[in-house]
Amino acid sequence: MREELRGPIVEKVGVAVVQQINTDNELEYNVYLLNLRDDIMEGIIINSTGYGENVNTGEKIKTSTLRHCIEVLLPNEAARIEPIMDDVFGISNEYWVSFWIDDVLYDKKFIFPPEMICEKNLKEIKILGAKGILIQ
Repeated sequence: MREELRGPIVEKVGVAVVQQINTDNELEYNVYLLNLRDDIMEGIIINSTGYGENVNTGEKIKTSTLRHCIEVLLPNEAARIEPIMDDVFGISNEYWVSFWIDDVLYDKKFIFPPEMICEKNLKEIKILGAKGILIQ
């Protein structure tokens, strides 16, 4: 593939699944987009979907595709994308993020493989002040 068709490399951008306590004092998980860059990200579009197969039956599983839009994300800022149910932790969860910086379009897929989202893999994510799993 020609180099100019690949687009610029996405660096210092991450997607995190974070464990939090909600207003009802219950444990929940939320997905965040993190801008760890020194630039402002604009016109952000995120497609999220889950896919895999049931380990017991071998049946293919695919969730609905959800689309999210964030107008601006400042440097070293995070934005909540969506809540995520622990029912889908056994399948791959994909977040395809596209954004603009200085008239240049960037995009990257962030994939949480099956069973990656679990208690033993949680680590402190400073920018969010919570434990979670971060993919960059």
